Amino acid sequence: MAIPDQDQFRLMYDDHYDRVLRYAWRRVGADAAADVAAEAFMVAWRRMDQVPLHQPLPWLYGVARKVVANHLRAQTRMQGLHVPGAEALLVCRDVAEQVMVRHGVHRAWQSLGEADRELLALIGWEGLSVRDAAQVLDCTAATCAVRLHRARRRLQQALSQQDTELTADLAATGMEGDARCA
Repeated sequence: MAIPDQDQFRLMYDDHYDRVLRYAWRRVGADAAADVAAEAFMVAWRRMDQVPLHQPLPWLYGVARKVVANHLRAQTRMQGLHVPGAEALLVCRDVAEQVMVRHGVHRAWQSLGEADRELLALIGWEGLSVRDAAQVLDCTAATCAVRLHRARRRLQQALSQQDTELTADLAATGMEGDARCA
Protein backbone atom coordinates (compact mmCIF):
# COMPACT_ATOMS: atom_id res chain seq x y z
CA MET A 1 0.00 0.00 0.00
CA ALA A 2 1.34 3.39 -1.01
CA ILE A 3 1.55 6.18 1.51
CA PRO A 4 -1.15 8.78 0.76
CA ASP A 5 -0.12 12.29 -0.23
CA GLN A 6 -0.66 14.34 2.93
CA ASP A 7 -1.02 17.62 1.07
CA GLN A 8 -3.71 16.26 -1.24
CA PHE A 9 -5.57 14.80 1.72
CA ARG A 10 -5.27 18.01 3.74
CA LEU A 11 -6.61 20.05 0.82
CA MET A 12 -9.52 17.63 0.33
CA TYR A 13 -10.24 17.67 4.07
CA ASP A 14 -10.16 21.47 4.27
CA ASP A 15 -12.39 21.84 1.21
CA HIS A 16 -15.03 19.23 2.08
CA TYR A 17 -15.08 18.45 5.81
CA ASP A 18 -17.85 20.94 6.62
CA ARG A 19 -20.15 19.58 3.90
CA VAL A 20 -19.57 15.97 4.96
CA LEU A 21 -20.21 16.97 8.58
CA ARG A 22 -23.50 18.67 7.64
CA TYR A 23 -24.48 15.61 5.60
CA ALA A 24 -23.87 13.40 8.64
CA TRP A 25 -25.58 15.83 11.01
CA ARG A 26 -28.80 15.76 8.98
CA ARG A 27 -28.86 11.97 9.09
CA VAL A 28 -27.62 11.01 12.56
CA GLY A 29 -27.91 14.22 14.58
CA ALA A 30 -25.36 16.44 16.24
CA ASP A 31 -24.12 13.85 18.73
CA ALA A 32 -22.78 11.40 16.14
CA ALA A 33 -22.13 13.66 13.14
CA ALA A 34 -18.49 14.40 13.97
CA ASP A 35 -17.77 10.69 14.44
CA VAL A 36 -19.36 9.84 11.09
CA ALA A 37 -17.43 12.60 9.30
CA ALA A 38 -14.17 11.53 10.96
CA GLU A 39 -14.72 7.92 9.94
CA ALA A 40 -15.53 8.95 6.36
CA PHE A 41 -12.25 10.87 6.14
CA MET A 42 -10.39 7.99 7.74
CA VAL A 43 -11.65 5.77 4.93
CA ALA A 44 -10.60 8.45 2.44
CA TRP A 45 -7.10 8.52 3.96
CA ARG A 46 -6.78 4.75 3.66
CA ARG A 47 -8.12 4.78 0.10
CA MET A 48 -6.60 7.97 -1.29
CA ASP A 49 -5.65 6.05 -4.42
CA GLN A 50 -9.39 5.50 -5.10
CA VAL A 51 -10.55 9.05 -4.40
CA PRO A 52 -11.33 11.00 -7.59
CA LEU A 53 -9.22 14.06 -6.80
CA HIS A 54 -10.84 16.27 -9.46
CA GLN A 55 -14.24 15.92 -7.71
CA PRO A 56 -14.01 14.03 -4.40
CA LEU A 57 -17.25 15.23 -2.75
CA PRO A 58 -19.66 12.70 -4.30
CA TRP A 59 -17.20 9.93 -3.42
CA LEU A 60 -16.98 11.24 0.16
CA TYR A 61 -20.79 11.37 0.40
CA GLY A 62 -20.92 7.76 -0.79
CA VAL A 63 -18.50 6.74 1.96
CA ALA A 64 -20.36 8.83 4.55
CA ARG A 65 -23.63 7.22 3.46
CA LYS A 66 -22.22 3.78 4.23
CA VAL A 67 -20.80 4.99 7.56
CA VAL A 68 -24.21 6.41 8.45
CA ALA A 69 -25.87 3.10 7.58
CA ASN A 70 -23.41 1.24 9.80
CA HIS A 71 -23.98 3.73 12.61
CA LEU A 72 -27.76 3.37 12.36
CA ARG A 73 -27.53 -0.43 12.34
CA ALA A 74 -25.38 -0.35 15.46
CA GLN A 75 -27.72 2.13 17.10
CA THR A 76 -30.69 -0.08 16.25
CA ARG A 77 -29.05 -3.05 17.90
CA MET A 78 -28.15 -1.03 20.97
CA GLN A 79 -31.24 1.00 21.75
CA GLY A 80 -33.77 1.01 18.94
CA LEU A 81 -33.79 3.24 15.94
CA HIS A 82 -34.16 6.98 16.33
CA VAL A 83 -33.53 8.88 13.10
CA PRO A 84 -34.01 12.63 13.24
CA GLY A 85 -36.75 13.46 10.75
CA ALA A 86 -36.73 16.09 8.14
CA GLU A 87 -38.28 19.26 9.43
CA ALA A 88 -38.98 22.20 7.20
CA LEU A 89 -38.25 25.69 8.44
CA LEU A 90 -41.59 27.36 7.95
CA VAL A 91 -42.77 30.83 8.92
CA CYS A 92 -46.48 30.70 9.73
CA ARG A 93 -49.09 33.04 11.08
CA ASP A 94 -49.75 30.97 14.18
CA VAL A 95 -47.58 28.70 16.30
CA ALA A 96 -50.31 26.04 16.36
CA GLU A 97 -50.49 26.14 12.56
CA GLN A 98 -46.72 25.92 12.34
CA VAL A 99 -46.71 22.81 14.51
CA MET A 100 -49.48 21.21 12.48
CA VAL A 101 -47.82 22.03 9.14
CA ARG A 102 -44.44 20.81 10.36
CA HIS A 103 -46.00 17.60 11.60
CA GLY A 104 -47.66 17.13 8.21
CA VAL A 105 -44.41 17.69 6.34
CA HIS A 106 -42.64 15.29 8.69
CA ARG A 107 -45.32 12.63 8.17
CA ALA A 108 -45.15 13.09 4.38
CA TRP A 109 -41.35 12.78 4.48
CA GLN A 110 -41.51 9.67 6.68
CA SER A 111 -44.09 8.08 4.37
CA LEU A 112 -41.46 7.96 1.63
CA GLY A 113 -39.15 5.00 1.32
CA GLU A 114 -35.57 5.29 2.52
CA ALA A 115 -34.26 5.35 -1.06
CA ASP A 116 -36.55 8.28 -1.97
CA ARG A 117 -35.58 10.23 1.16
CA GLU A 118 -31.86 9.67 0.53
CA LEU A 119 -32.05 10.78 -3.10
CA LEU A 120 -34.15 13.86 -2.32
CA ALA A 121 -31.78 14.79 0.50
CA LEU A 122 -28.72 14.43 -1.74
CA ILE A 123 -30.28 16.74 -4.34
CA GLY A 124 -32.09 19.17 -2.04
CA TRP A 125 -29.97 19.38 1.10
CA GLU A 126 -26.53 18.47 -0.17
CA GLY A 127 -26.98 20.38 -3.42
CA LEU A 128 -25.61 17.61 -5.63
CA SER A 129 -26.32 17.36 -9.33
CA VAL A 130 -28.12 14.29 -10.64
CA ARG A 131 -24.81 12.99 -11.98
CA ASP A 132 -23.08 13.40 -8.60
CA ALA A 133 -26.03 11.87 -6.73
CA ALA A 134 -25.87 8.93 -9.12
CA GLN A 135 -22.23 8.46 -8.20
CA VAL A 136 -23.10 8.46 -4.49
CA LEU A 137 -25.90 5.94 -5.06
CA ASP A 138 -23.79 3.83 -7.43
CA CYS A 139 -26.15 4.00 -10.41
CA THR A 140 -26.23 5.72 -13.79
CA ALA A 141 -27.26 9.36 -14.17
CA ALA A 142 -30.26 8.32 -16.27
CA THR A 143 -31.44 5.88 -13.60
CA CYS A 144 -30.92 8.53 -10.94
CA ALA A 145 -32.94 11.09 -12.93
CA VAL A 146 -35.85 8.67 -13.24
CA ARG A 147 -35.68 7.82 -9.54
CA LEU A 148 -35.58 11.52 -8.69
CA HIS A 149 -38.63 12.26 -10.82
CA ARG A 150 -40.55 9.43 -9.15
CA ALA A 151 -39.40 10.42 -5.65
CA ARG A 152 -40.48 14.02 -6.21
CA ARG A 153 -43.86 12.85 -7.48
CA ARG A 154 -44.33 10.59 -4.43
CA LEU A 155 -43.35 13.43 -2.09
CA GLN A 156 -45.79 15.79 -3.81
CA GLN A 157 -48.56 13.21 -3.46
CA ALA A 158 -47.73 12.67 0.21
CA LEU A 159 -47.69 16.44 0.84
CA SER A 160 -51.03 16.83 -0.93
CA GLN A 161 -52.50 14.09 1.22
CA GLN A 162 -51.11 15.71 4.38
CA ASP A 163 -52.47 19.08 3.28
CA THR A 164 -55.92 17.55 2.77
CA GLU A 165 -55.78 15.90 6.19
CA LEU A 166 -54.54 19.12 7.82
CA THR A 167 -57.37 21.14 6.27
CA ALA A 168 -59.89 18.56 7.48
CA ASP A 169 -58.34 18.61 10.98
CA LEU A 170 -58.52 22.41 11.10
CA ALA A 171 -62.14 22.39 9.97
CA ALA A 172 -62.98 19.74 12.59
CA THR A 173 -61.39 21.82 15.38
CA GLY A 174 -63.13 25.00 14.26
CA MET A 175 -59.91 26.87 13.43
CA GLU A 176 -60.57 29.43 10.71
CA GLY A 177 -58.25 30.26 7.85
CA ASP A 178 -55.89 28.40 5.62
CA ALA A 179 -53.37 25.98 7.16
CA ARG A 180 -50.73 27.10 4.70
CA CYS A 181 -48.01 29.54 5.61
CA ALA A 182 -48.33 33.16 4.56
